Amino acid sequence: MSAIHFISGLPRSGSTLLAALLRQNPRVHAGMSGPVGGMLSVLQQEMSARNEYAVFLSDAQRERILRGVFEHYYGPEYEAAVIFDTNRVWCARMSLLRTLFPQGKVIACVRDLPWIIDSVERLIQRNALSPSSIFNYQTSGTVYSRAEGIANGEGLVGYAYNALKEAFFGDYAANLMLVQYDTLVAKPQLVLDAIYDFIGEPAFRHDFDNVRFEADEFDARTGTPGLHAVRQRVVATPRTSVLPPDIFQRFQNDAFWRNPALNTRKVRIV
Repeated sequence: MSAIHFISGLPRSGSTLLAALLRQNPRVHAGMSGPVGGMLSVLQQEMSARNEYAVFLSDAQRERILRGVFEHYYGPEYEAAVIFDTNRVWCARMSLLRTLFPQGKVIACVRDLPWIIDSVERLIQRNALSPSSIFNYQTSGTVYSRAEGIANGEGLVGYAYNALKEAFFGDYAANLMLVQYDTLVAKPQLVLDAIYDFIGEPAFRHDFDNVRFEADEFDARTGTPGLHAVRQRVVATPRTSVLPPDIFQRFQNDAFWRNPALNTRKVRIV
């Protein structure tokens, strides 16, 4: 079976761009968020004590079944030597990943929270005629209610942020690397070289002027065109926030990974 690694972290922080770059390497397969994380969650629930027949399952059987999801999902049609599965849930499943794939690494994409919320709001405003699944297709909210909705513990940003903290401060942080969005768009080869070193793969020279990734149909079905859009050329683009100043300031100090004193697990940050 191919070596399995994972892309996770915060939304709107470069995970799709990172996957688009990694797949330039013929040894690597990477894509946008997929169904494997959800499938594992459902299976674990059904193999737990909530199911009276779980008494017939041993932990060894559970482990084989869960690993088999990866083995069968990434079947013969995936010929890459290295596979990255993308899902924001992986940061909250570090102990499970360590059990199933002890050599597997998690690459978590991070970005300052005000700019993540700004990116979501900009996307919503750009698609004014198409209500988004991010907000349950509701059209009556304001920028304040939308920011609150995605920042709460079960929201698009809040859940991922809490999962990231769980991974960063937890016992399995040695398997975690953080990739900052600003570094990825400004120094992409540096980021990719660090990832290859982290997972034990030989370096590969990427083309940052011809990046390709297509997910238009998926984005359209979620009512959020452009959700996974990737520019052809990797470049840092300065811009002014569309958020009111009080929203921007509310989240301005939440980038805990920027404080070296908090990195007690010595997580590698690029």
